[in-house]
Amino acid sequence: MPKAKLDHAFVFAAQCEPGKKKTDWYDTTVTGFVLECRCSGGRTYYLRYEDAAGRQKQHKIGRYDDITFSAAQKAAQRLRSEVVLGGDPGAKKALARSIPLYRELAEMHLADAKLHQRSYTTTEMYVRRHILPKWGRTRLTEVDTRAVAQWLSDKRAEGLAPATVEKIRVIFGRSFELGSRWGVPGSDKNPTRGVPRKPLNNARERFLSAEEAGRLREAVAASKNKQLKHIVGLLLLTGARVRELLDAKWEHVDVERRIWLIPTSKTGKSRHVPLSTDALEVVDALPRFKDCPWLVPNPDTLKPFVSVKHGWQGAIKAARLRGLRIHDLRHSAASFMVNSGVDLFAVGKVLGHASYQSTQRYSHLANDTLLAAVEAGAAKQKVA
Repeated sequence: MPKAKLDHAFVFAAQCEPGKKKTDWYDTTVTGFVLECRCSGGRTYYLRYEDAAGRQKQHKIGRYDDITFSAAQKAAQRLRSEVVLGGDPGAKKALARSIPLYRELAEMHLADAKLHQRSYTTTEMYVRRHILPKWGRTRLTEVDTRAVAQWLSDKRAEGLAPATVEKIRVIFGRSFELGSRWGVPGSDKNPTRGVPRKPLNNARERFLSAEEAGRLREAVAASKNKQLKHIVGLLLLTGARVRELLDAKWEHVDVERRIWLIPTSKTGKSRHVPLSTDALEVVDALPRFKDCPWLVPNPDTLKPFVSVKHGWQGAIKAARLRGLRIHDLRHSAASFMVNSGVDLFAVGKVLGHASYQSTQRYSHLANDTLLAAVEAGAAKQKVA
């Protein structure tokens, strides 16, 4: 273990001793400060020390070609002071290396989403297309709120819709929420929290009139997709979400009690949807397929439709209802109920809303009912 007073001149001329693979020159000034000289000609600065448990450790300061002697000496003095005060520079470095990259957390997030999330394909697309290209190779502790805010701002500048940018933010934040729950190092702080968000106004209100609903029924009856008329009919009569209906099974429909059980809805809870006389007539007209449990399956596969988009597009074109979304049938079902005098609480229960605020969006539709109420009040005053 040769010793020497390490300085600019010494390290410049220092070499590996003949016949050895490497020689460690220990500084006589800073305890543990070492210059390692290899037979290949490479030289590296280290600090060697004992941790609190008495184990020998070393912390790499830098290569001779990458750092000046003065900087290496100052680093050695700082690290030595840390050791004297009970610190462990090597442990900090090991901890930093143990922090996973975001792409590793993303893999865990997507694996969980595939098991528990109905919209897995959407989540996977956002992660793959928008999040991984930016953050995939970044360690979790290096993702900070300011950088995330700038990134989302850049996404808006690229022309992405505000709702799309918000979806990206939510999915990215969800990764850190799951990581924190699972104890993944570096995910305890969610970098999406604190990012300023502009209020969104994405509520797209499209409600069919009775005449438009009639045209739509005629169009779907003529569709090449023979199940489309049943699907549209039940959506208009129940206000269910399209995926809930496409995944419905015969065992969940109780004709005697006039109830349709939806085991798992968007809110994560089951709910019962009452079936009107008209809805029961649609159910009664549904074709039955041997050994097929689904209520409205694809006749070709006897499995739930992945999508009815093709038939839907043809139907709304024939009905002169361009731009109508199949989800608008849910809004329309709500509007028909509200304008028939049904109170918002009952409408919310039928639709399976998690909160009363979700149903409040339909409050303005009750204008006809409210107008009738004030007219009745005015008439009563005249009689008096």
